[in-house]
This record gives sequence, structure tokens and C-alpha cells, in this order.
Amino acid sequence: MNELIEAEEVRLIDNEGQQLGVVSLEEAINNADNVGLDLVEVAPNAKPPVCKILDFGKMKYEAKKKEHQSKKKQHVIKIKEIRIRPRIGEHDLDNKLNMGKKFLKEGFKLKITMMFRGREMSRIDLGEDVLKKVCEILGEIAILEKQSPLEGRRIVMMFTGK
Repeated sequence: MNELIEAEEVRLIDNEGQQLGVVSLEEAINNADNVGLDLVEVAPNAKPPVCKILDFGKMKYEAKKKEHQSKKKQHVIKIKEIRIRPRIGEHDLDNKLNMGKKFLKEGFKLKITMMFRGREMSRIDLGEDVLKKVCEILGEIAILEKQSPLEGRRIVMMFTGK
């Protein structure tokens, strides 16, 4: 903008949007100073570069405001995770799934992670039985989005509210 523009001649657009043609850089800066605005290079790669007379502070403010509005409309999906083990007690499982139901009703996605340790790896069928039970209980209020097979020592299920 202004004195930072390196071209000798520029294609000038005034503050009302009318083209003034190709003029020298000094003349373009003088025109901008006479109006009390800034000379901003809008198309530096054109031959000759295109410059516009406008209020640079106002332009930056409007761009920032526009960016803020676009961020406001974004919808971020949050995921809550519940970790369980294959030998979890009946009451403990009910408590964890009640919390999971609460998360789903609040609009979160729910990730259930079944973790195996040590010798539990030899009885993966116990963990799968617990996961089937979880599917039955959460099936009333949620949809099973995906279930991954055993990855290392974990099985992961994703639920979304209905």
C-alpha cells in the first residue's frame, strides 16, 4: 500500500469504483492523498499492477468481521469417550452407559473404547460380549456409526444420537 508499491505505473481505480486508466505511481499516490484515503495494490501480478483508492483500515476491519462471521457458522462436533474393560462389573457398566446416554442427549458423539490388558488378550470374546451388551443398551437412543476390529489392544465403537 502507498509508498510500499514498487511498480512505476499502475492501473488506477478510484474510491467510487471507476477506472482512471494507467497512471504513474506518484500521480496515483497524489490522487489517494487528495481524497484522504490509501492506495492499495489489489492485483500485483497484472501488467501493470491494479491499485485501488480506499480506506485500508476499514478494509482490514471488514475482512476480520467477515472471517469472524464465517467462524460463527461452523459447527464443531465434540466427542466424549468412555473406556471399559472386558471384566467390568454389571453396576459399573450401567453407570458408565448412563453417562454415555447423557452425553448423547446433549448432542455429543460417544466413543466406547474396550481396552484389553495382559492375559485379557486371550479372551477377546469376553470383551465382544460386553460390547454387544453396550449396543443393546445404547441402541434405544443411539445409532452405531462404526465399529473397528481389534487394533492392538483396543476395540473402538462410535455412536451418534438419533
